[in-house]
Amino acid sequence: MAEPFLQFESITKSFPGVKALDNVSIGFERGKVHGIAGENGAGKSTLLNILSGIYRADSGAVRIGGRDCSFGSAHDAFMAGVAKIHQELFLVPEMTAAENLFLGHMPQTCGVLNKKRLLESAREALSAVGEEMDPATGVKDLSTAQRQMLEIAKALSRNAEIIAFDEPTSSLTSRETEKLFSVIDNLKKHGKVIIYVTHRMEEVFRICDSLTIMRDGNKIVTFDDLSGITTGDIIKKMVGRDITDIFGYMPRKKGPVMLDVDGVMGRGIKSPVSFTASQGEITGLFGLVGAGRTELLKLIYGANKASSGTVKINGVPVRINSPIDAIKNGIILLPEDRKKEGIIPVRSVKENINLSARRNTSFLGIVIDGKWEEKNSREMVTKLKVKTPSLEQLIQNLSGGNQQKAILARWLSEEINVLLLDEPTRGIDVGAKSEIYSFIYDLAQSGVAVIIVSSDLPEVLGVSDRVLVMCEGAITGELSRHEATSEKVMKLALPGKAGMH
Repeated sequence: MAEPFLQFESITKSFPGVKALDNVSIGFERGKVHGIAGENGAGKSTLLNILSGIYRADSGAVRIGGRDCSFGSAHDAFMAGVAKIHQELFLVPEMTAAENLFLGHMPQTCGVLNKKRLLESAREALSAVGEEMDPATGVKDLSTAQRQMLEIAKALSRNAEIIAFDEPTSSLTSRETEKLFSVIDNLKKHGKVIIYVTHRMEEVFRICDSLTIMRDGNKIVTFDDLSGITTGDIIKKMVGRDITDIFGYMPRKKGPVMLDVDGVMGRGIKSPVSFTASQGEITGLFGLVGAGRTELLKLIYGANKASSGTVKINGVPVRINSPIDAIKNGIILLPEDRKKEGIIPVRSVKENINLSARRNTSFLGIVIDGKWEEKNSREMVTKLKVKTPSLEQLIQNLSGGNQQKAILARWLSEEINVLLLDEPTRGIDVGAKSEIYSFIYDLAQSGVAVIIVSSDLPEVLGVSDRVLVMCEGAITGELSRHEATSEKVMKLALPGKAGMH
C-alpha cells in the first residue's frame, strides 16, 4: 500500500453528552476513492468537519503530505487544498455561477472587476468538470446537480488536492449521478485524494477503491480491497447485526376507504388526479424527478391550494385550504426537506416533538402543560428509539435519521387518519431505515392510511401494498404488490411510455 497523503491519527471529538469520534485513525492515498460508510450518528460528518476546519479535534492529528495541519476555519482548510462538497451546498444564491466560483479572489484590472475575464475563467473552470452551463446564470436558477458541479469546479480552481463528498447523490437523478461519477474518475486520474461518504451500497461498489466502516464514533474496519466483499458484509459491520430483509414487509388487513381524492388539480399537476387509500394500507407513489409526486402531497395537505377536485376522509368531504385544516382532519405530512420544512433547528428535541399537539394539551390554548410535554416526549423518544443525550438537546445537533424520528414522534402525538410521507428515508442509514419501516407498518396496522413517496424504487416495491405511478403531473398506472416489478413501474414512469404495460 502506498504512503497515505492524508492521515487521521487518533482523532477524538466530544459534544455535550455524546462522544462523536473515539480515537479514529484512517489513511487516504492519492488517486483513490476511499469510501466511508456507517449509520447516522456514526461520526462520518464530524470527521469531515474536522478535516474541513469546521470543528477542531479534542485530541489527535490530521496530517497532509506528512505535515500536521490544524485548521482554525473552513477558509484555512480550503486555502490548504481541502474541499468538502456538502450535502447542503454552500453557495450564495443571489450571485451568479461565475461570482460564486471566484468569490474572494475576483479577477481585477486596476482594482476594478474584470467581467470579461471573470466569465472566461468561469467557463474554463466549469468545462474542466464537463459542465456547459452559462456562468452568468444566477445560482438560485441552477439545478442541484449544476450547483454540485459548481462546487467541484470551485474546489479545483483553488487547486484542491483533497476532495470530500458528503452524500453527493442524495438529490440527483441517475443520469446526473453518472456524470458525477465520471468527474470523480477524472479526479482520480489527476492523483487527487477522494473521500466519499454514502449510504448507498451500490455506489460503494461502483465508485470506491477502499472502504472504512464507522459505528458509534469508532472505526470498525477498513477494507483496502472490495473484491469478495458483499453488501451483507458491509451492513453487518455498519449495524453490528444481520439485517436480512431491510424492508421487513408485514401484510395487514385492509379496512374501509379512509382517503378519497377525486379530480384534484393544482400546481405541478397536469391532469385531474383521483385515487383512494384505505385504512391499514400503504400506498407507494413513484415517479421520476418532476413527475409531480411532492406537488400532489402538498395539494392534499393544503400547503398548495387545489384549483379543483374534492377530498373525502371516511366518506365525508373536507375543505382543506391550509395545513392547519389538514392536521385538524388528521392528515399529516412528513416533508421531503426535513431541515427546511420539518424541524425547528434552534429548538429542543422536546419542543419539536410537542409542537403540534400542544394546541390540544395547553390550558386555554396559552398555558403549556409542562408535565404532559415531559411525559409525552420521553415516551416518544423511547418508542421511536431517538438517539439524543437529553430531551433539551437542540434538534439540529442530532443525526438526520434521529431528526426524522423526532418529526415522526411529533405526528404520533396527534390523532392521525392519513400519513403522507415524502422521501422518509432519504439520507438515512440502513439501521434507522429498518426502524422507520417498522413504525410505518405499526401505524398502518392501527388503521392509518399511509402514502409514501420515494425516488428509491426498491423502497417503494419493498414497503407498499399497492403502487401508483406518476409521470409529467399525472397518474399513469396502478399496480398491486404482486404485479409491481421494477420494469413495469419504470415503463409507467418514463415519458412517452406511460400506459404501456
